[in-house]
Amino acid sequence: MNDLFAQADRGLEQLPLPDADVRFQRDLYPAAHCNALLRELIDTTDWRHEQITLFGRQHWQPRLVAVHGDAGLAYTYSGLTLPMQPWTPLLAQLKQDIEQLAGVRFNSVLLNWYRDAQDSMGWHSDDEASLGPAPVIASFSLGATRVFKLKHKTRPELKTTQLALTDGSLLLMAGATQRCWKHAVDKSRTACSARVNLTFRRIMPAS
Repeated sequence: MNDLFAQADRGLEQLPLPDADVRFQRDLYPAAHCNALLRELIDTTDWRHEQITLFGRQHWQPRLVAVHGDAGLAYTYSGLTLPMQPWTPLLAQLKQDIEQLAGVRFNSVLLNWYRDAQDSMGWHSDDEASLGPAPVIASFSLGATRVFKLKHKTRPELKTTQLALTDGSLLLMAGATQRCWKHAVDKSRTACSARVNLTFRRIMPAS
């Protein structure tokens, strides 16, 4: 286990959301290490600017993306299949650390680079068939704080939940979360610096 990670409190806080299993952990690594991770990921990742299909129309994603994982896997969403790049030593170490905290083995990671306040992610669920019926998604954030929103799909009486994803924090979503809830990251109303988000997941190999 990474010695820096071993120093973290490792206390996952359960969020009080019905029909969901959502947990949050702050400060997985010291701030200086998080800054170094952010710079290395921005500088060394083979970022892609992709188009996705929404309601039958093509749209440029308002962020840059990359996906790494085990050989033989493919990740498809919104009509887009991303090329699977091999694990780098850095991503493999982050995966190992987060697996120990989450208690789950992951075989891929989707990276999103929010370059500034105008980059965002619309309402969606990580409910692709390739992720299984109750996927575990571990979302690790580096850089600028952005507001993560959650809203229930079928219970409008439940208020939208907002959570500040801070530098070095981990959000763990499991159980019925993807089946019952959607999430989003809006554009920021105030200027902000770069943020890189890594969502570790387990893709089911194609039969």
